[in-house]
Amino acid sequence: MPSVIVGQTGPFTGQSVVLGAQPLTFGRKSDNGVVIVSASASRLHAEIVLEDAGFVLHDRSRNGTFVNEVRVTRHALRAGDLIRIGDETFLFEAQEALETVMDLSLLDMPRAQASADPGLLRVTITGGGPVGLAFALTLESMLPGRVAVTIHEGRWIKNGSAVVWKDETHGNTRRQQVVTVQSRQYLALPDELRTALFTSGDYTEMWPVGPDSVEGSPPRNIRIAHIEDRLLELANTKPAIRLVPRRFDPSEHQGRLSQEHVLVVCEGGRSRTREYYGDRFGAADASIYSLDGDHLQDVVLGLRVKSPLPDPMSVLLTVSQNRFLLNSLRGEGFLNMRLTREEARNVVGIDPVRQVFEECIASRPCVMSRGEENEFVCPTHGTLFLPALLRSSPLWKRIREGLRLFGMDEEALTAVTSFRLDMVQRPRFTAQLTRPTATSPGTYGFLLGDAANAIHFWPGRGLNSGLASATSLARSLSRAWQGKPLRDADFIRHEAAMSMLQYRHKSRAWNAMVTTDEHGVTRAIKDIIARSMEPTPDADAAAPDFHLDALLERMGSIRDRLSSRLPGMPTDDELRAHLSTLAPATLRTLWESGAWDTLIVGGEEADIDLFYQSDSPVYVPRPADPRSLPSNLAP
Repeated sequence: MPSVIVGQTGPFTGQSVVLGAQPLTFGRKSDNGVVIVSASASRLHAEIVLEDAGFVLHDRSRNGTFVNEVRVTRHALRAGDLIRIGDETFLFEAQEALETVMDLSLLDMPRAQASADPGLLRVTITGGGPVGLAFALTLESMLPGRVAVTIHEGRWIKNGSAVVWKDETHGNTRRQQVVTVQSRQYLALPDELRTALFTSGDYTEMWPVGPDSVEGSPPRNIRIAHIEDRLLELANTKPAIRLVPRRFDPSEHQGRLSQEHVLVVCEGGRSRTREYYGDRFGAADASIYSLDGDHLQDVVLGLRVKSPLPDPMSVLLTVSQNRFLLNSLRGEGFLNMRLTREEARNVVGIDPVRQVFEECIASRPCVMSRGEENEFVCPTHGTLFLPALLRSSPLWKRIREGLRLFGMDEEALTAVTSFRLDMVQRPRFTAQLTRPTATSPGTYGFLLGDAANAIHFWPGRGLNSGLASATSLARSLSRAWQGKPLRDADFIRHEAAMSMLQYRHKSRAWNAMVTTDEHGVTRAIKDIIARSMEPTPDADAAAPDFHLDALLERMGSIRDRLSSRLPGMPTDDELRAHLSTLAPATLRTLWESGAWDTLIVGGEEADIDLFYQSDSPVYVPRPADPRSLPSNLAP
């Protein structure tokens, strides 16, 4: 009877390979018989060869191969030997000693169908941000002991035996942003996740209870770094979850992916893995988010600040206009500034050594922090934020006005970044990447988070749709997994939930990007802002306080709607004294940008629970009374 290698820990857990005359190789390259994902593994790390002495393990690596925790260069294998490569372990057994282990590839049927035991659902996740981690932890709680998850994330590093997030010294500087998590999403998380995320003092409830709140629970403002840290700490404690601090390369992992049941793509809006499988997920359609044939995009400048204003004042100032949005935790967070087309072209850096312009901050996920001489420096590329150097530039003046709107001076601004809202319509979120064979289970791919739906100007919207999509997929997989090959029919509910999320969040985002006037003309809000800055000296001279009075009237109306849900709103006198410090041109822009359309933007969230309620009973018609049947149909 042949001998076998059985995976004990790592992505190969529960799988077996029969040893024969051909060598069995281990390593990172996808053409190895067993693909190792450990960062310490070599491309060809080790191999097992049939020799006169039996099966012999040969080390071909720099970092070493271990048998029973002893480093070896050549070792004749004996039954019960435990082989370790990096963090992955394998058991060597003769078939006689392991009667329950079979080489399923010898059977003329898909591997998963051969076992009555449901076994392990093997899942690979690309991208270990909040969505990928929340999905992994939710699935692990729904399938305890029945799932093995591997997560790849290039923004992690090893710290002793744990995996942690890179910090600002490693270039990871965007984690201080604050997001708003809706109660519909955080109440759907497993209790263990909610306990880890929401402890007293870690969040605020800045925004009032609204139609999208569940059980009277308000949205919660929380720093993205806190979410990432708590979820990663929890994932480190789960034996079923393997954390790989390295970016996922789909071409490198083809061999291992063929043995996975599920590939979940959570890398973000610029996912390389999604594009690698573009022929399976289909091409995105940009035409639905276009005006007059022009694909509409918004560029937003993110200003890291600390505002002294109380939350009720910040909320009122934010929802009363469409130019600036402050999302903060106890005043500290990001002031997001919607840019016009011309302003977006001026978001550039300059290399002080080569004296050349760089689109560092505009085209890459860079954060420029305030330096010792009050310049804003990108630590990755060594560039300086050009508008801050040109203190008299129109963009810098408008940035200062945005700071003043929320009661801040220049010293309150500590960093600058930018992000782009580029919405497209995705045709599908679920795809069968490989079909079951005699030696592979068949692999399904899924898009979650920003890989599926774009981020939004209102911080947290992307995270809310991402958490909802993670919950939906975890529910579908936990229902479907019976140890048999997965089917398209297993994911009808999930695909429907994803389509609903896409419609809800992108319709919300679209209505935050455009507005329609009383004549039915739809225009981009950024173009309305640009038009508001065109000089009109005669009109301003005729009614110097027009825009101030108009803004106060608008704010009073919004305050009346919100005051019952958000106590402590400012009075008319307080608002007038505050707004009077702004330049007349700024007041005009704030007025003409319009207020947030709270009926559309702040309406009810997409409720994926609709798709996961108890199955409806099957209709079985009552047998007909033979006496009521026509004579030709009566028995």
